[in-house]
Amino acid sequence: MKKLYIALLLAGASLMASAQATFDVLKMSETELSGTSRYMSMAGAFGALGGDVSAISQNPGGIGVYRSSDISATMNVNFLSTKTLSDKLSDTKFWFNNVGYVGSMKIDSDFFKYFNWGFSFSRINSFQRRYQGGYSTGHSLTNKIADNLNAGNWVAQNLSANQYDGNIFYDCNAPWLGILAYQSYLINNNYDGSFKGLATNGTTGVANFYVDEKGHTDEYNITLGGNFKNTVYWGLNFGITDLRFDSYQYYGEDLDNAEIYDYNSDLLIKNHELNAGYRSYLDYTGENIVGLTNGYAGFDFQSYQETRGTGYNFKFGVIVKPINQLRIGAAFHTPTYYDMKDHYKVQSGVDLKANGDTEMCQGYTETGENRYYDEYRYTIKTPWKFLGSLAVVPTSKGLISLDYEYVGANTMRCGDEGGYNYDGTEYMIKDQLQAVHTLRVGAEYRVTPSVSLRAGYSYQTSPVKDEVKGVANDNVDVVSSNYMYQYDKNNQYITCGLGYRYKKFYLDAAYVHQARTSQYHAYPGEQGEEVKDNNNKVSLTLGFRF
Repeated sequence: MKKLYIALLLAGASLMASAQATFDVLKMSETELSGTSRYMSMAGAFGALGGDVSAISQNPGGIGVYRSSDISATMNVNFLSTKTLSDKLSDTKFWFNNVGYVGSMKIDSDFFKYFNWGFSFSRINSFQRRYQGGYSTGHSLTNKIADNLNAGNWVAQNLSANQYDGNIFYDCNAPWLGILAYQSYLINNNYDGSFKGLATNGTTGVANFYVDEKGHTDEYNITLGGNFKNTVYWGLNFGITDLRFDSYQYYGEDLDNAEIYDYNSDLLIKNHELNAGYRSYLDYTGENIVGLTNGYAGFDFQSYQETRGTGYNFKFGVIVKPINQLRIGAAFHTPTYYDMKDHYKVQSGVDLKANGDTEMCQGYTETGENRYYDEYRYTIKTPWKFLGSLAVVPTSKGLISLDYEYVGANTMRCGDEGGYNYDGTEYMIKDQLQAVHTLRVGAEYRVTPSVSLRAGYSYQTSPVKDEVKGVANDNVDVVSSNYMYQYDKNNQYITCGLGYRYKKFYLDAAYVHQARTSQYHAYPGEQGEEVKDNNNKVSLTLGFRF
């Protein structure tokens, strides 16, 4: 089988919009349930409790609860599983996700009882995820690409191979997937000079996809806090974040009765003889002459992304204990202000055959020389957060804690490295996203002075507005090099754990089950497929208080 392979390396300045569409910014802003084993075993419902190394980054006021120093380290074994209607993938990962130290100093004062400080490392999000699937379709990504080119009034002369040299590489509005598709013969010219995709009336086929994402967001925290009269506990936190995200995304279609480019047209062959640097007669003369035929079309796009970012944030929190049996907590998190940089690579493989198995694509072609640039830099401002908490401690043996978290997902911002917002992306964020509500509940019961049992539950709503969800929606903010987008419909955790204390040492274990339902779309308006995560985590924390 002869194939035409076309590869385009897109990096840095050539892809200004590529990491700045709504769902890309959303992904970089998300966090997950992570921390010490005690914290996770109660589903993170620690906002009114404190006294935990990882909880102080949730509500810094929790550091004021300490009356002694504490050091701990946590490790996880993660069993990851994703399922679509047609496929299931599994993976196992191991990492240290939390290390922390808290120092405590007693103050000889009737009002100011303790002054505490802490340093911690936490993996607040893991991008580790693989999923794949396939489904029948009568549509094609190529038609969506053609529609976008037509809407932007692009012409064939600006999508030709000879146009890769020069300033078009620096045009932030360049339709990079459109350029690649045109040079791969996946979109064609109408007689009026507009573009058309492969699918037409009567086209049927199958779409397949595969997504492999890796990386993490790590946060390094410095926290200061104290204790006023054993009633008010306060804390201030400064966090530095390190983000690493790598992804490989494959999308392919096999279409029957597609409308494909006819290499055997005498006129088109003559055109290539006249000037081999041009895509067609339309490119060469500007005349609207089209050579098309019906047949089979098989193609794929493979996209690679590498994103790196560093950021900082501030948190402030308090815990009030009006009576021994009741604690009330509140915390406010500023956005994380990220400096980001991206690299991208996109390539396509094509196989076109006219009815009767006549091969239409021949040879090997590249869209000009592969080019490397300095990475493109931009900024992201993640959502602000508010946390309200309530804990009831009826006896010395047990407690129940409840947390509510509000995240203003539609307040995210994205801009250039000078701090100027991208108005279009900002508008789409406000238009497509909504606030995220998270409810957490946790309980702990001390069976003996040394052994404790714990359990918890957490539920998080979708950050995407209802009108954006579904097949019919065609007004989704996507990037120029990869139209794929994915979002969570809901996310929930079921947790339990066990704690053991021996003198100054403690050992905590946790089991965390995550059930997440997401929606994958290869491009806006396409039916997509539901993706379900059933992840299990076993966590162990070893600590020492002195």
